[in-house]
Amino acid sequence: MPRDDLRKGRVSLAYNAYFVTTVTQNRIPYFQDFYCARLLVTEMRRLHEENQLASLAWVIMPDHLHWLFQLQEDQNLSEIVRLLKGRSAHRVNHYLQRQGSVWDRAFHDHALRKDEDIKNIARYIVANPLRAKLVEKLDDYPLWDAVWL
Repeated sequence: MPRDDLRKGRVSLAYNAYFVTTVTQNRIPYFQDFYCARLLVTEMRRLHEENQLASLAWVIMPDHLHWLFQLQEDQNLSEIVRLLKGRSAHRVNHYLQRQGSVWDRAFHDHALRKDEDIKNIARYIVANPLRAKLVEKLDDYPLWDAVWL
């Protein structure tokens, strides 16, 4: 799907929950390196601490991120994702002593409707390592979190 198609109909609503998926450039598994993944977590938490969003659930896979969060007032979804990608890419590149893109330019988002069960979506997100057969028990995978668990 072309990147511009992903932007059609994208809106940023204050206090709405969004399920965002973004992948690394060429699906390179940067986040197999635990330290690289922790750099990404640091930047996700930074956005939360800056009150730009309320992080609800996430999982970092070797080559992508699934993140469920609630936008705060006067925030723009595309800008939030741009900040996360830019900040984390800078830190990952510095750590790996490299230059260039870390993230694919596009991202997929799903604005949750009132009738969707947010906890079921959070469970779906954090269960990704199980479905990908990276671990047999979720407790064995260190790169996830959810406010309900």
